[in-house]
Order: sequence, then C-alpha cells, then structure tokens
Amino acid sequence: MGKKRHILRYASILLTGVFIGAGLTVEHAVQAQATAGQSGSSLAALPLKGLRTFAEVYNIVKADYVAPVSSHKLIDDAIRGMVDNLDPHSQYLDPHQYARLQVDTTGEFGGIGLEVTESQGFLRVVTPLAGTPAARHDLRPGDLIVRINKTFIQGLSLRKSVRLLRGQPGTAVDLTVIRKGVSHPLQVVLHRRIIKVHSVSSHLLGRGYGYVRISEFQARTGQGVTRALQSLAARNHGPLKGLVLDLRNNPGGVLNAAVSVCDDFLNTGVIVSTRGRAQGANMVFRAHGPDLLHGAPMVVLVNGGSASAAEIVAGALQDNRRALIMGTRTFGKGSVQTIMPMGNGGALRLTTARYFTPNGHSIQDLGITPNVVVHQAEITVDHQKPFVREINLPGHLNNSNPPKTAAKEAPLSARAQRLVDEDYQLRQAFDLLQGIAVFHRFKG
Repeated sequence: MGKKRHILRYASILLTGVFIGAGLTVEHAVQAQATAGQSGSSLAALPLKGLRTFAEVYNIVKADYVAPVSSHKLIDDAIRGMVDNLDPHSQYLDPHQYARLQVDTTGEFGGIGLEVTESQGFLRVVTPLAGTPAARHDLRPGDLIVRINKTFIQGLSLRKSVRLLRGQPGTAVDLTVIRKGVSHPLQVVLHRRIIKVHSVSSHLLGRGYGYVRISEFQARTGQGVTRALQSLAARNHGPLKGLVLDLRNNPGGVLNAAVSVCDDFLNTGVIVSTRGRAQGANMVFRAHGPDLLHGAPMVVLVNGGSASAAEIVAGALQDNRRALIMGTRTFGKGSVQTIMPMGNGGALRLTTARYFTPNGHSIQDLGITPNVVVHQAEITVDHQKPFVREINLPGHLNNSNPPKTAAKEAPLSARAQRLVDEDYQLRQAFDLLQGIAVFHRFKG
C-alpha cells in the first residue's frame, strides 16, 4: 500500500495563495522535470497555458510589487493556495509545520501540561497532567486562561491559543487566570518542559464499572487503551461489569490507533472501510479480538467535538451493536488524509479517500447520531429537608423478617465522585450502565 495513511485532526485555519510548480519560467520547469526523468505524471498533461500565465504573474509580482518578496515565500504561498482550496483538511506543510504534526501524533512537545478546551472565547482547564508544571503550580479544572504572555486570547482559535502555550523547554510562559470564587485574576508563571502526553486516562466508577477517556488518537493510543482496561480489571479484582468510553472533544488522529482501539472491544466484524481513487486507497479493516471486556455493556460518550478517528470508533461500536452511543451529534468528518513527505523536509497532507462505517454509511458532514441524546447540563444538588420515614417514628414496630440484602457497593473514590458530580453526561452514562446490569440480573 506504499505510504502510511492517517486520519488527522481537522484543520481550523485555511491559508490562501495561488499554485506554482517552481520559481521558474514554463520552459525551465519543463526542462528541469524532463532532466529529472520523473515518470509519475505526464508532462504532456501539464496545462502549459496555465503555467505560462502563472509564470507571467510570478515575474510581474517579483519585479513590480511595492516591496521585495522572496521567491521562497511566493512559491510556498502558491503551493498552499493550490492545496488549501481543495477541502478544509488538505494542506501543504512546510518543514516546521511537518515537525509539529509529528509531535502531535507522537505526543511529545515542549509545554506546561494542560488539557484544555475552548470556553467563552478563552481556554478552560479540563485537567492538569500529573507531574507537569501546570500540576505543580496548582492550576485546577475549571480555571479560565484569558491571557498568555502579553496576548489576550479571546477570539483566537483553540489551535492558536494552544500554540502560545507551547515552546522551547526551559522558557517561561506567563498566564492570567480567572478562578471561580477568587475575586481577582491570578498571575501564574510556569517554565515549559518536555511533555509526554498520555492520550488515555482511566478511573473506576464504583465497584465493577470503568471509565476510559481518549483525548486524541496518537501512535500509542491503542496500547494505552489495552493497558487501561487491564489496569481497571486489576484494580476491580475481577472483570468489569460495564465501561464508559469517553470520546468527547476528541479531534481524531491516527487511523491505525482507532482500529486498534476497536479491536479491544470487538471479536469479529468490519471496523471501517475506505474508498478513493489512489492505488491502495480501497481498504477494509476487520476486528480480530479478543474483546477485553468479555461482552460487558459499554456506553460511548460523544459530542460535536468528537471527530475523525473518534467517529470511526463510535461508528464501528454502534454498527456492530457493541455499545450504546450517548451525547450529541458528532462533528461529521468522514475523509481520510494521507501524509506524503516532500523532498524539502515538508509534507503534503492530502485527502485521498472517504471512510464508511461497518453498515456502509458515510458520516461526511452528518456525523454520528447517538442512540441516546443527552445534552450537557449543570448538576445542582437539592438540599431539601429529608423525608420522615417509618424508622424515624417513635415506638415503630421492628421488622422481624428482613429480606436478605445484596452486598453494598463500594463507595466511589473522591476523584470518581467528583467526575460524576460535575459531569451530567457522564452521570447519565454511569446510571445507564448500572441500569443495564440491574436489567440483566432481573432477567436472569
């Protein structure tokens, strides 16, 4: 199949420009290509009239534009224009951008160790990663970052804001943070270090019920999910009775990682298929198992920020009737991008195929529709006065023949309790899992 094919995070920035083949006249370009002996594309098929027009525009800009413009910039901008205008996900990556993409897919970069999401135009802290500068300086879930160094970030895209947080290890970043319950903004100075992002986190939600969150699909995410499931079973001292798989705000990532994750939950069946014009673009990925949950019920949480590889996993588990999908409709990115390294150290990210769920459906611009639609909401506790019960009445009769009671469920850990108390959708997923378990016991 030649080059590896990846599904990548959807781009949030489109660049403009006009395509050029090289900073040469048409005649020089033809001569150079002929000398190189390239056989991939026929020179006779090149639109020579259009290339002559390009060369004419290039020479005019180079000679007459109000300020000098380097050939490198004109060439780069022209290449970007050709690719960026194909669709929102195709992109020419210069060497620096390609290096950053490789960082994203491997999960190592210089930063402060925060998982964040966009909120009110700012960055809201989801969680600080353990052992990172953010955790050591007591940044907390719910904190709102409004300024990074001297940049007031309201209105910036999530990607641009995150880019401001990253940088060379050892350099300082100055944050202005608004915290609930604190009357004044907090100034926090952190020093960046190498961050190794673990895209998988897990917790026990009471006895027998697991929670696994995948923040993005990196090269090692599949192995991370396998280890998380094994760890949950060990902490539970036995097989799980159910699992919540959280794919909310997961922008996607590597296709092979999505396939690997599905393989942890499916014994057989199609996971995803791809169709395109390029040689090797038509593929079918199948599950081989084993199902590490042994058929225990699953609820997959999704929302409008679940895209690409996250949608592949949700679609595969839904179509194979392996899991109930809960939340809101997903992003709707149903295309595959291939990364093609270029001779200058950059790369071309090109849309080469569409992907289809096991039932043969394309989710392009539609997304995955949950089986159970649950919108996020704020949870508040009703502190009403408790009811008076029979046992509270003076002189009540004692029960002489009480029924046998099942063993009490172990209380949730403080972190798990906070998770379900603060996250309405997760609470609904947890309740549904417990309801399924009760239903199966009732049937048995």
